[in-house]
Amino acid sequence: MFQQFDRNRDRDRDRDRDRDRDRDRQDFRRGTPFDIFRFLIPFTPFTPFTPISPQRPSSGPPSSPPPAFIPQMPPIGTFAVDPGAIANCLFRFTYIWPYQLRPFWFYPTFVGPRSIAGYRWNGFRWSYFGIDLREIQFFQCF
Repeated sequence: MFQQFDRNRDRDRDRDRDRDRDRDRQDFRRGTPFDIFRFLIPFTPFTPFTPISPQRPSSGPPSSPPPAFIPQMPPIGTFAVDPGAIANCLFRFTYIWPYQLRPFWFYPTFVGPRSIAGYRWNGFRWSYFGIDLREIQFFQCF
């Protein structure tokens, strides 16, 4: 009685393994009759050079100081700064109010999932700086 049960279990296991193997084989890319042309033309077609768009300037600090005014702090508070929201401030003058530091002018060049990096104005020149998004209380782009 138990031997019959073991044989059925082995047969089912083998059938399931074969079914999985066949399914994996079907996932491979099937060739087309036109794949032979990939070997006749081993290079990609020429694409013309596209210049850097004006919205994304070359890397480096801005060539001018930030605006002379200091904006007022917004009255409504937030719990955290969203990377998608501050991504709109890329390559624009941004005033940041952090929780621990004094507020400062910032020129963001990179926005990650948890941090932001760019150039901070120290009163005389731009210096490279990065900050965690959780440390930012408010920000405003110009």
